[in-house]
Amino acid sequence: MEEATFRGSCLCGQVRFAARGAAILFQYCHCSRCRKRSGSAHCANLMFKVEHFAWEAGEALTKRFELPAAERFCSGFCTVCGSAVPWVTRNAKYVIVPAGALDESPDIFPERNVHFDSRAQWYRAASDLPQFAEEASR
Repeated sequence: MEEATFRGSCLCGQVRFAARGAAILFQYCHCSRCRKRSGSAHCANLMFKVEHFAWEAGEALTKRFELPAAERFCSGFCTVCGSAVPWVTRNAKYVIVPAGALDESPDIFPERNVHFDSRAQWYRAASDLPQFAEEASR
C-alpha cells in the first residue's frame, strides 16, 4: 500500500512542502496564542515526525516566531504573503502543519479540541450557524 503524501503551499505559492505517512494527530487548538496566530477561533494543525517532512520550494522565504515565554508555542509564516506554513517543534522531533495550508483535503479529520476551556467567548460551532453555498448578502 502506498504511503499518503500531504502536499501544501502558501497563498502566493512560493513556499511548498510535503509530509508523508500517517499524521500523528490532527487537532483544533483554541488557546489564545493560536487564535492570535490564526486570526480565527482556533488553529487546525496536523503533526508529523520531522523525518517525514520536506520543503519542496521556498524554505528560505519562511520565518519562524517563538514566543519567549511559551515552552512549546511557535509559528511559521511565508515572508512574502504572510500565510501560515509548517514549523518544527522546539524539541526538533515533529513538524506542525497548518491544515489550511494543505493543497488538497486530507482523508483524515480532526480528532480532538485542545485548550477548549480557554476558547474565545464569542466562539460558536460552525455547525450551529446558518450555511450558504456562497457569501451571503445582508
